[in-house]
Amino acid sequence: MKTVNQWLDEYGESHKNETNKSIHWVCVPAIFFSIFGVLYTIKVPLWIDGHHLNVAMFAMALVILYYLRLSFSLGIGMLFFGIVCLILYHLIEKYIPVSLWIVCLVIFVVAWVGQFYGHNIEGKKPSFLKDIQFLLIGPMWLMSFIYKKMGIAF
Repeated sequence: MKTVNQWLDEYGESHKNETNKSIHWVCVPAIFFSIFGVLYTIKVPLWIDGHHLNVAMFAMALVILYYLRLSFSLGIGMLFFGIVCLILYHLIEKYIPVSLWIVCLVIFVVAWVGQFYGHNIEGKKPSFLKDIQFLLIGPMWLMSFIYKKMGIAF
């Protein structure tokens, strides 16, 4: 089993170009947001304190467990990011007159166009084409930069 540093280093090998990295700072969180946003629209017949549960909550719990297994501290950061996403989905459903899944579909398509453009500039294929787990490593890779800036060990 790879360590978190092995995953992050391997992911970083195809993300050295500054333009590609900048694109990733926008597109990776957008893709994460859009995928879980679509899952948020799939309601399950359960409620907690009047809040309708949805597939995103369960899927996010599994993803956070994966992150916590790799790095407890990075997993906590990803948990906070996930909570922010869940709050934003709720607000979009409540206050935006367009369906959340449509908003997320547009974000998803635009973000993937950006990702492939960035990798075209980089001259390297996206990491997930080698191993699908890299789709989960990308957001954690960005979180690791935030942690380094803040001096937080992971």
